[in-house]
Amino acid sequence: MQGPPFLPGLGILLSFSGIMIQKAKGTCPSCPQNSFCVNDTYCTCNSGYTPQSGKKFFTYPLEICEDIDECKPPISIYCGPNAECQNFQGNFYCLCDPEYKLVSGNAQFKNSNENTCQKITSSNTTKASNELQQIVEDFESLLSNMLWRMGEKRKVASNVTSLLQTMESNVLETALKTPNQEIQKIQNSTMAVETRVVADNCSEKRKIFSLNVQMNVLDIHCSDIIQGHRAGPSAVAFISYSSLGNIINATFFGEMDEKDQVYLNSQVVSAAIGPQRNISLSEPITLSFHHVKMKPLSKKIFCVFWRSVEEEGGHWSRDGCFLEQVNESHTTCTCTHLSSFAVLMAITSQEEDPALVVITYVGLSLSLLCLLLAALTFLLCKAIQNTSTSLHLHLSVCLFLAHLLFLTAIDRTEHKVLCAIIAGALHYLYLASFTWMLLEGLNLFFTARNLTVVNYSSVSKLMKKFMLPVGYGVPVVIVAISAASRPHLYGTPDRCWLELKQSFIWGFLGPVCAIICVNLVLFILVLWMLRRKLSSLNSEVSSIQNIRMLTLKATAQVVILGCTWCLGILQVGPAGRVMAYLFTIISSLQGIFIFLVYCLLSQQVRKWFGNVMKPKSESETHTLSSRFGPNSKSSENK
Repeated sequence: MQGPPFLPGLGILLSFSGIMIQKAKGTCPSCPQNSFCVNDTYCTCNSGYTPQSGKKFFTYPLEICEDIDECKPPISIYCGPNAECQNFQGNFYCLCDPEYKLVSGNAQFKNSNENTCQKITSSNTTKASNELQQIVEDFESLLSNMLWRMGEKRKVASNVTSLLQTMESNVLETALKTPNQEIQKIQNSTMAVETRVVADNCSEKRKIFSLNVQMNVLDIHCSDIIQGHRAGPSAVAFISYSSLGNIINATFFGEMDEKDQVYLNSQVVSAAIGPQRNISLSEPITLSFHHVKMKPLSKKIFCVFWRSVEEEGGHWSRDGCFLEQVNESHTTCTCTHLSSFAVLMAITSQEEDPALVVITYVGLSLSLLCLLLAALTFLLCKAIQNTSTSLHLHLSVCLFLAHLLFLTAIDRTEHKVLCAIIAGALHYLYLASFTWMLLEGLNLFFTARNLTVVNYSSVSKLMKKFMLPVGYGVPVVIVAISAASRPHLYGTPDRCWLELKQSFIWGFLGPVCAIICVNLVLFILVLWMLRRKLSSLNSEVSSIQNIRMLTLKATAQVVILGCTWCLGILQVGPAGRVMAYLFTIISSLQGIFIFLVYCLLSQQVRKWFGNVMKPKSESETHTLSSRFGPNSKSSENK
């Protein structure tokens, strides 16, 4: 029976022996990818690759040969003027800059001595530039002669829609006339245009194209430009209009609060691909807008596109466009389609009530302290540790984390992804808190029901078995379904919370209302059972006191932890302000109520606190008695 423990060691010895035999025979070890064998003994990486360990020769079969980027330091291949080094797996090549080409007509070369890059100066190129210049001048003329005559709103919108579509088509058509001229740029006081032509398939180095006009940037995937590897060249156009925002301004945006003052804080830009005018994309585009007004104070920021509507002529819409990041000078958006785009910002006229802000921060800070003390009490006080205490502990932890995240991160709306993560975390933590409140209600119901029944231990075992999967698992399922169905609705322009539109908020309110209703029913049943027990009891004082304490806890739990959120839902109409104050005060003091009801009002906890302080008192007494000596007692007797 001593054999099995030595089997692993035997395997190691056999493996080592095999390697030694292999070396003795002169057989080359198994070389990894991108390497070859040397003298039937060692491995070395192929040209253009370097071993991860740094050793030129190796026998380790799990060594990795990494690609050497010859275009970056310390090598930094120089291709000569008007050319750029392009790295790929195991090698590199040189490529002429846009608007330059090799005299030989070849696409690439390897050495600066082979550099014959010359500027493209064909008649077609000159003609294309002239045509693009004429398009810009025609637009300028149309804008001054037609659109400044502000008439009926619908007619203005219709004219702008037609003008934008015509402008995009003309620019793309001009760019495709000269596919050899990859980049074309033109700019005047009214607009700026940049076009890119893709004549072949996408390479590893050119997966994303960046176009820049008037400090506005478009990033678009190459696969969307070539439109499914179609035959012939494709083009992308990026156009910025300096003054068009004065015409199709924020009044053409209907998705806003009437109390907000909304304004356009960017130039209107257009993005289009051709020759097939597809507007759907396989990958979202990224748009970086330069602010017209620097350092915007607004927290409500909308990424919008110009939607053509037959009845209205056109209007700004947010569908498919999402805010990614904001700083003092730029706003970054992503959009799932092509169109004309802009950034709208809102100045909210409704100021926050300073009294509510103070109540929120002071109340939640006190709640955080009390929840921390309560959690420590539930963990350290051995006398009260049971199923109920475990439920109290998990409820306190979830509320503590939810309140802490609310205080520190609810306003972090600058970065959309981070804001969405914060909103998802708050969604989960508050749902988990409500789930633990439901488990508290069930435990309270079973406690009242089995107050004089012997088999209460079986119910307690059942609660211990299922409370963790239910308490933390149910919120995970709800949040996962919400995030999978509409992840873009996590995070609003002014708060890191759930969007109200498309009924997404019911991913939180639905479970909350259901839990409140169930807890209310359980509370009524508990009161009814306790009333019957009180009427049937004799004068046993301890039982009466226990039942009264149970009733107090049941009432406090339903009113403070459940009905509080009903006040949040009822913040409408003339009584909205009163409801807001009640909701803010009661919800911010939840941690204090939990510490008061479950800790300070518990006789066992108070006794535990006394025992914690007792050793200190006894040591002080001992020190005093030793200081005065044994005669002090006899002198007192005298």
